[in-house]
Amino acid sequence: MWAKEILLAVIGLSAGMVVAGGLFSFIIGLGVVSDFADRTHTGEHILLYEDSVALGGILGNIFWVYHIRIPYGEWLIPVFGILSGTFVGCWSMALAEILNVFPIFIRRVKLLKFVPYLILGVALGKGFGALLFFAQRW
Repeated sequence: MWAKEILLAVIGLSAGMVVAGGLFSFIIGLGVVSDFADRTHTGEHILLYEDSVALGGILGNIFWVYHIRIPYGEWLIPVFGILSGTFVGCWSMALAEILNVFPIFIRRVKLLKFVPYLILGVALGKGFGALLFFAQRW
């Protein structure tokens, strides 16, 4: 009985590490971290940024799985939400930039005059969706 439990734990942990490693590699490979470093002119710290992304994912999973409470966490939630939203927004825009989704779509549908409104709509929709999500959790 114990052997089965240990085997399942090892398989689950291994699968989780593989998926997390793939996600972190995707984020790094997408160029989000290097783009941040380039825009802030801090490219000499790129390894620190990559380690911070991995450490943030690891600590986030540990806090989520083991339900670790952070003192004064209710004051940190808005800060975390803003930083996470910024990161996810930059990540999605980097993915869209690599795939050239928006230029092709805009050219085919002939929406050139409405590009600012399209960007504003995406930003407002993303913000409103995050607001609903976090309001529902509270």
